[in-house]
Amino acid sequence: RASMIPERVEPDLYAYVGGICRRLKSPLISMGGVADHVHLLVSLSKNLALAELMLNIKRDSSKWIKAQDAALRRFDWPDGYFAFSIGESGAEPLKTYIAGQKKRHKAMDYKEEMRAILRKYKMAWEEAYVWD
Repeated sequence: RASMIPERVEPDLYAYVGGICRRLKSPLISMGGVADHVHLLVSLSKNLALAELMLNIKRDSSKWIKAQDAALRRFDWPDGYFAFSIGESGAEPLKTYIAGQKKRHKAMDYKEEMRAILRKYKMAWEEAYVWD
């Protein structure tokens, strides 16, 4: 995981991703992250597959971020993504969780965070298949 998202572009990147989500009738409720990954809380349209949403977000935002300046022309999202569904009652706690990304990642990297989430929800995983 390369640190490729500069803080200076985060607000505009998040707004741009919000526009992609609106276009696909899947409103972006919350987005936050750090230089090497982001978290999104999206209300996925019942008429859209998650894979289609992620393809559009990653493809279109990648083109956008590369156009921001020469230093970002090498930007690429990693292959794959983690996705979890939550009920409406989980939305507010998840928004709080997403808002705490910068603080959390001063003490924990991406893989540690994902392992903690997987353990919390008692989900089985194989290390060989979950990382880039």
